[in-house]
Amino acid sequence: MSEREFAIVDDGVVMHLAASEGLARAEAAQAGGRPVAVDLDERAAYLGISAEERGRQLLSLQAPDFSLPDLEGRPHSLGEHRGRKVFLVAYGSW
Repeated sequence: MSEREFAIVDDGVVMHLAASEGLARAEAAQAGGRPVAVDLDERAAYLGISAEERGRQLLSLQAPDFSLPDLEGRPHSLGEHRGRKVFLVAYGSW
């Protein structure tokens, strides 16, 4: 019987690994100073970036690019507005 699958999300990339390999990768990331969120029941983990990397990104004062749809479903990306001031409103129902 093969080992159950474990999903890892690292830098936006989803990897499906054997459970032992996935847990080992998560432990190694945590030992390297990266924040890690693990859900053993769902066999999934998210690996964040290290504080040092986050600090380097913040020094640039440039927000990472992302895309979201408007109410009509048309996608818009933050990169379309580089060099201009942008007011973002975020809402969460939780």
